[in-house]
Amino acid sequence: MVAPSKLSQVLSYQNFVHAVSGAAGGCIAMSTFYPLDTVRSRLQLEEAGEVRSTRQVIKEIVLGEGFQSLYRGLGPVLQSLCISNFVYFYTFHALKAVASGGSPSQHSALKDLLLGSIAGIINVLTTTPFWVVNTRLRMRNVAGTSDEVNKHYKNLLEGLKYVAQKEGIAGLWSGTIPSLMLVSNPALQFMMYEMLKRNIMRFTGGEMGSLSFFFIGAIAKAFATVLTYPLQLVQTKQRHRSKESDSKPSTSAGSQPRTESTLELMISILQHQGIRGLFRGLEAKILQTVLTAALMFMAYEKIAGTVVMLLKRN
Repeated sequence: MVAPSKLSQVLSYQNFVHAVSGAAGGCIAMSTFYPLDTVRSRLQLEEAGEVRSTRQVIKEIVLGEGFQSLYRGLGPVLQSLCISNFVYFYTFHALKAVASGGSPSQHSALKDLLLGSIAGIINVLTTTPFWVVNTRLRMRNVAGTSDEVNKHYKNLLEGLKYVAQKEGIAGLWSGTIPSLMLVSNPALQFMMYEMLKRNIMRFTGGEMGSLSFFFIGAIAKAFATVLTYPLQLVQTKQRHRSKESDSKPSTSAGSQPRTESTLELMISILQHQGIRGLFRGLEAKILQTVLTAALMFMAYEKIAGTVVMLLKRN
């Protein structure tokens, strides 16, 4: 059993404030830079061919599908992001409070990396179905997507029901293996962010402005993204596999075409596209995630700081 003191640290209002602030900050940032995420998703799902720039893809989407297509699937993404960020921020700060016993001197980069990884695993296991459906929702009505997929992926709830009926529990957690590997991404990001934040606050005597939070958030995300991008690419392709499997006939009665494993898919990309294939869409990903993470951390810190200050006054 968890000791009462530990339980109170897990269920503290500070953790709830961090979770709500992280969820709100994430939604603000994603809403602002969502078109870049649309471009990133399109580029990652492309096969071999000329690597296009972010500007080229945005122009093609606007001219070919309309400006609103840049924001296709924003609603379900914000729903999933809100849940995901809430789970991650709450878990990370709860674990951090328990591990440090409330003492800032107990914090370290290695401990942040470990706690970030545990929080990431919990987050992946609880929120993967939402992201599976999101990847497919945003490809509705895009050339090459089957009519069956376009018909059934109308919103997040209907998408979840359809995947559960068509592909079962395994389908809802499609891409979980690379997602579990990718817990290193937010773990590395939070480790770098917390380390930079601690050092800057130590140097400035505890004072940090909005721009400081913005820049260290950007640095932390760029660091994590470059190191983990090939796995993110494979994860996106695996989650979108229904685009091919749903539109192709079964290989035998009652069976579905076999899905490539993470390793097989990475080897296939290397064989057909070379090392550059593993980093297809990196430009859009870096641009989108760095700006989004920077704005998210800035909003998160300001919201959390304001709420804590108001609670102390009362």
